[in-house]
Amino acid sequence: MNNLKRNCLAAMISGLVLGGVFAPAQASSHREAPFLTNAPKVDGTDFFMFRSYAPDRGGYVTMIADFIPFQDPQGGPHFYQFDQNALYEIHVDNDGDAKEDVSFQFRFKNTSKKTALTIGGKSVLIPLINSSTISGVNPASLNVRETFTIDMVKGDRRGGTRTRLAATGGATEFDKPVDNIGDKVFGGASGYETYANKHLYDIALGACGTGRVFVGQRKEPFYIAVGKIFDLFNLNPLGAEEGGNKNNLEGKNISSIAIEVPIACVTNGKEPVIGGYATASMRQGRLLNPFPGTSINNAVKEGGGWSQVSRVGMPLVNEVIIGLDDKDKFNTSKPRNDGQFIDYVTNPALPAVVETLFPAAKAPTNFPRNDLVTVFLKGLPGVNQPANVVASEMLRLNTSIEPTAAGAQNALGVAGGDNAGFPNGRRPADDVVDVSLRVAMGALCALTGNTDTLKVGCKPSDAPAGALPLTDGVRKSAADFQGVFPYLNTPLPGNN
Repeated sequence: MNNLKRNCLAAMISGLVLGGVFAPAQASSHREAPFLTNAPKVDGTDFFMFRSYAPDRGGYVTMIADFIPFQDPQGGPHFYQFDQNALYEIHVDNDGDAKEDVSFQFRFKNTSKKTALTIGGKSVLIPLINSSTISGVNPASLNVRETFTIDMVKGDRRGGTRTRLAATGGATEFDKPVDNIGDKVFGGASGYETYANKHLYDIALGACGTGRVFVGQRKEPFYIAVGKIFDLFNLNPLGAEEGGNKNNLEGKNISSIAIEVPIACVTNGKEPVIGGYATASMRQGRLLNPFPGTSINNAVKEGGGWSQVSRVGMPLVNEVIIGLDDKDKFNTSKPRNDGQFIDYVTNPALPAVVETLFPAAKAPTNFPRNDLVTVFLKGLPGVNQPANVVASEMLRLNTSIEPTAAGAQNALGVAGGDNAGFPNGRRPADDVVDVSLRVAMGALCALTGNTDTLKVGCKPSDAPAGALPLTDGVRKSAADFQGVFPYLNTPLPGNN
């Protein structure tokens, strides 16, 4: 078996293990742990990391962390602001030791302008987030100004060397666009994207060059037939791969933190593979304020050290690998401690659930699932495994693999012959659901042959359903997304 085929097959199983062993569950990481159902503002939903494929941007890496799930476009009057008491971070491990080497930290501040009207001789504060139409950055008609800062930390996220990043013009505080309230507010159907693009900033990154950042609302990028899946997988898993079912997230928005940086800013000059993941942290102490007064975001008083409450790297990990009672524990853990979750990999439960729902789809029988251990905790040799890797779970990207232009991308990524796609990083259009589902049921075992030349620890007889083209019937392509940074689409308007 040649190296290309070997790497392709190995990457398929990476799509399973790192992507969640079995995809049919929550919509990626939305509401995946008990605590986060009470704290949606710090609920990390998806993490994307890929070589930028916009024209002339191949020397950059784009990282996108999404938060605040299931946003209804009409969710006024406050819409979906980030938590100004929280810390949002994107971490990069560039030497394979399961510890962050570069972190980008985002803090938010919401300020009321106390816009008032004179009513019957009295000055009265308005009840809305805006008083009129909106255009430009921080217009007078916007009643609440949301801003953010960015710190780049090299080394340990708390004790490393910290640099406050600035726009190329020198400003260190950036305005976040308000959410897409509606077409009338922004002057027509195309008005919001014109407004949002004014909040795309060039940032100075020191010796490694200049990058870009955008923080704001986007249309939900994840796609899955999640309603039918929740209903005991009430669909035909061998049906049409595209157009077979509706994408139940098509009518939702999300809040994104997107940053594009030169490859040299996140690699160490020797190892081309980087690992990435996003977290959100809250203060350890919180007191309800019984007298918040006339000020927004003053209902609680928070203090103490930071406590990580959300974590997302590869899609679907916490949803479908980690047991219910350990989900909050996983969200608070760091990659270097992932060995504590090993039993969920060696003896995964959900392939057996598939078999109970579809008896013809027999779950793999090779236990422990050592074929999953290597790729779940280390990455794949020849694809995205660092030379000196320490076992840990995160999204891994080989920055030496050239990006694939949008028109040539294959939604199945490496398994479809596109080595620049999932699980070598993750692009918006990569179909992590179909790839994960197929490999969960033993696709790699079915392709090894009786000689087991891939040394994955299983053979065709271990996975009777391994060759089935399983699907949830929902698929997109790069053409369904923007072709330039920040890649994700204009959010749906509130009047939709």
